[in-house]
Amino acid sequence: MRISGTAWDFKDENFGPLLPFVKDDHITDINYNGTDVWVEDLQKGVYRTDVALTPEFVNQFSVRVSNLVSEQINKFNNVLEAETDTLRISIIHPSVTNTGYSISIRKTPAVMRLTEGMMIKENYCSQEILTLLVNCMKTKLNMVFCGTPGAGKTELLKFLTQYIPVSEKVMTIEDNLEIHYKQINPGANCVELKVDDDIFTYTKAIKTTLRQNPNWVLLSEARSVEVKYLLECFSTGLHGLTTLHTDDTRKIPDRIQNMMQDSYAATRLENDIYGFINVGVLLRKKVIGDKIRRYIDQICFFDRVHNKNMMSLVVEDGQLASLDIPANVMKKFKWSGINSPFTESEGNHE
Repeated sequence: MRISGTAWDFKDENFGPLLPFVKDDHITDINYNGTDVWVEDLQKGVYRTDVALTPEFVNQFSVRVSNLVSEQINKFNNVLEAETDTLRISIIHPSVTNTGYSISIRKTPAVMRLTEGMMIKENYCSQEILTLLVNCMKTKLNMVFCGTPGAGKTELLKFLTQYIPVSEKVMTIEDNLEIHYKQINPGANCVELKVDDDIFTYTKAIKTTLRQNPNWVLLSEARSVEVKYLLECFSTGLHGLTTLHTDDTRKIPDRIQNMMQDSYAATRLENDIYGFINVGVLLRKKVIGDKIRRYIDQICFFDRVHNKNMMSLVVEDGQLASLDIPANVMKKFKWSGINSPFTESEGNHE
């Protein structure tokens, strides 16, 4: 259940020994597995803390969250979910585990963690790669960000939204609100849709956007058959960004086809994928010593020319691998007044 910030009456002390982690801006996830508390730090990666939670605290914490959302947690209602503007809490009752209570707290603050200066300084990407991505946004190309969980797909998506003109109507579609489009882009023309599996599905949300006359559709994650309707949005001239899980941009078409419920639908979808998705971006996360590094690994362009589906990998292993941009995509750049996508820039945003 989602709770507004004003209705979130959960005092800091109710987090007990977890409060320092909740307050630490570098920590994105806090997880209790029944015995140990593990956290994920933007700089240090995942590590086990020396915090010990007592059974009394865990039980009290679960009861307080259940009271907040007016739902019980017991062996009959064994999963409890609570979501605020900046936190997602998930609790599993010990009746369905062999390890006791499981608690997961994910922090989803309305902040843009990436800046151009930081991306260059921390070797997130080169200036040429950053310029290319910014020019993709200025050209209104449809982009898919992929990678494993925690690689930073949504963070890059959020960063690039600043290049959407505030007058262009954006509709975001999410089940757990993480993009925070209006808050990170003050004054923007935006409608944020909240998906519910029972009353407002991803498919219904995407279909609804077509009747709302947006310029952009931002889907938090492509997971299933709803991606077919996202491609239909793109086919009407809408622009969009989304994320999905795969470990190579060249696998994006296959990954999307595998989301279909039957092989016939998947085969029919192949041409639309190449025709309406323009760019794939792969994010990587590496742990180096006691530090964690996130970076852009691959950028791939997709195109459909003379009834032939084509892909061009221009960035691999974080380095420029080719300057060969497909002809139709290059036309889009030139229509936007960009003749050299890797080098032309209108200035930095910090």
